[in-house]
Amino acid sequence: MEAFSDGVVAILITIMVLELRVPHGEHLSALRPLVPAFLTYVLSFVYLGIYWNNHHHMLQATERINGKVLWANLHLLFWLSLFPVATGWIGENHFATVPTAVYGVILLGAAVAYYVLQQAIIAEQGANSAVAAALGRDLKGKASPFLYLAGIGFSYVDRWISVALYVFVALIWLVPDRRFERRLDRAGAATPAE
Repeated sequence: MEAFSDGVVAILITIMVLELRVPHGEHLSALRPLVPAFLTYVLSFVYLGIYWNNHHHMLQATERINGKVLWANLHLLFWLSLFPVATGWIGENHFATVPTAVYGVILLGAAVAYYVLQQAIIAEQGANSAVAAALGRDLKGKASPFLYLAGIGFSYVDRWISVALYVFVALIWLVPDRRFERRLDRAGAATPAE
């Protein structure tokens, strides 16, 4: 499951970078029309990186999976697979209202799917599992969907507030989630050396 998910994320990043166009001209001014597309690429690259990093850590703490976990993982990959389209649309249309709102819907869908995956893993492994212990109260995970909802709403008022909210959520997640690493380190320290 982890290798398949890693491959999907790698393909999505490749698709996104292929959407960036070669500048027409030899001067720096030729880059100006590409700025919106590049900025949305950077934001989406960061988001995919955040999901990849946290997904990797969560699966390292996961001892077993079942069919529900597999389907929940596919649900997450579905939402992540929409990033290239949303990235291209919002960038090509210079952060217009509807593409900005749709980008937020995709961010929200991915966040909900990630939560569903977490819950499926916890249901399979139990409330005392390493994943459940590492997640704890998961304040960032619970706040993010509300910030995305606010971003979707603000896209119809002032799209730059929406973009700022999307960037803010990315920034709070940019530092890799160390909860799983700490939990795995503690579990490793408690296991006698062979």
